[in-house]
Amino acid sequence: MNTLRKLLSAEDIIQLLIRVGLLALLILWTFIIIRPFVPILTWSAVLAVAFYPAFNWLAKLLGGRPRTAAAILTLVALGIVIGPATWLGLSAVDGVKDLASQIGTGDLMLHEAPEQIKTWPLIGPQLYDLWNQAYTNVRAVLREVAPYLKPLAGTLLSLAGDAGLGTLQFLLSVFVAGFLLPFGPQLLAASRGFLFRIVPEQSERFLGLAGATIRAVSQGVIGVAIVQSLLAGVGFKLAGIPSAGLLAFAVLLLSIVQIGAMLVLLPVVVWIWMDKDVTTALLLTVFFVVVGFLDNILKPLVMGRGLTTPTLVILIGVIGGTLAHGIVGLFIGPIILSVAWELAAAWIRVDRDETASGTPADRA
Repeated sequence: MNTLRKLLSAEDIIQLLIRVGLLALLILWTFIIIRPFVPILTWSAVLAVAFYPAFNWLAKLLGGRPRTAAAILTLVALGIVIGPATWLGLSAVDGVKDLASQIGTGDLMLHEAPEQIKTWPLIGPQLYDLWNQAYTNVRAVLREVAPYLKPLAGTLLSLAGDAGLGTLQFLLSVFVAGFLLPFGPQLLAASRGFLFRIVPEQSERFLGLAGATIRAVSQGVIGVAIVQSLLAGVGFKLAGIPSAGLLAFAVLLLSIVQIGAMLVLLPVVVWIWMDKDVTTALLLTVFFVVVGFLDNILKPLVMGRGLTTPTLVILIGVIGGTLAHGIVGLFIGPIILSVAWELAAAWIRVDRDETASGTPADRA
């Protein structure tokens, strides 16, 4: 401050403070205006980065027509969202509303063991007795905790109401991403210039790392989880499973946080063998086994590099993103947090390498 006073007069300092204050006010005001659109813009940018390789290939295939390629990709994405994804989301909303109604009225109950389990060879009688014992104990526990679960019903209904808004935000994000794709080179140049002002020596490396991480998480984690949950939801509907949409949403969550869909699919397979004939149960079991292992097949194909982001970081991104931005945040959260994690880790590695190598004067 003393040096600044020596270089500038009191009037110059006052003018500088006014300019800085006005600039800060402009930035704050701009953020307040665009704040409702931040989730949409962020998700649009993520979709544009994830789809850009496919867009670039399609544009070349069409003879250098980027706008046509962007329109085709947008229509395909909207077909996926408006069709099965919307159906799955509405089914999940109905399931959440039904669960909230049961919790609110205190009618949340489990089903006792079906009689046909007794006829199963070897394990049938033992499994029947074990199921009934668990059913009796859990039923008693539910009776005790039912009054304390009633406040949860309001939260679930609020979540179901936000799901419609989240679907609309997602649709708008797909449209905006379609408009961004043809301007990919200009946006890349702008991002490169912005990063160069922050980290001049590592701007290219960080920009490439950010793009690779976005594609790895969006395609290898989010994309595979969406495909897996959609297929699981179709199977649940074909099997006549109650609350199929809610179970498919659980598959989506478990797949995103890298726990795996088998945690939901295995009980469903058991229920199918108790409720369906042998042929139907066998076909559905094969289908669900394929769906359960689908991530092991698709991830190596769609991920350009191995994902080094810890599962805990992705889980925190899922929870924090959902709390901050609703349903859209469920997908944005893990992507943004993974990019931040990878960039921070790369920055630490660079500083560590520079410290270990030392300056030329030190080595001399």
